[in-house]
Amino acid sequence: MSKKHNQPLEVPTIEALEAELDRVKYKNRFRRTLMGTIYALITVAAVAILVATLWLPVLRITGTSMAPTLDDGNLVVSIKNSNFERGDMVAFYYNNKVLVKRVIALAGEWVNIDPDGNVYINDVLYDEPYLVEKALGECDIEFPYQVPDGRIFVMGDHRSVSVDSRSKAVGCVAQEQVVGKLLMRIWPMKEAIVYE
Repeated sequence: MSKKHNQPLEVPTIEALEAELDRVKYKNRFRRTLMGTIYALITVAAVAILVATLWLPVLRITGTSMAPTLDDGNLVVSIKNSNFERGDMVAFYYNNKVLVKRVIALAGEWVNIDPDGNVYINDVLYDEPYLVEKALGECDIEFPYQVPDGRIFVMGDHRSVSVDSRSKAVGCVAQEQVVGKLLMRIWPMKEAIVYE
């Protein structure tokens, strides 16, 4: 026989049993707390993703068609909305991309743009204080142009490079194409701004 089997069996003390019981209880509490925290974080993340996807999409600006208002790399928050006014910035789907442009005219309104890039809505010069330069840009539609029902006429702020409703390829934007109306710029932080 080995020496191991000859040794007397050690009986733990009450204090040792209580200490072990406390350790097991603590381990179980810790595990429950950890699992509860993980489930809570997963739930919060899922809700945040749903809100960001369905109600407040966050978009990253690429390109310069909205310069100087929005620059390449800016992050903006949009809100699902169907009531647009002239001057609102909207995001919409076009050829598996999301474009951001400014609402210039609403359904039924007449748009006219002269060779110098001045925009007229229903024969009234449209004031655009956000523009740095005016240009006719890429345009293959005939003016005056009436915006079809259920659509909006959009243009980028950097008129010489923006491809927008002045082009038959993009055309006027239908309600079902709209992702949302821009609510605020959140990045870069020093340039964060809420849009009216």
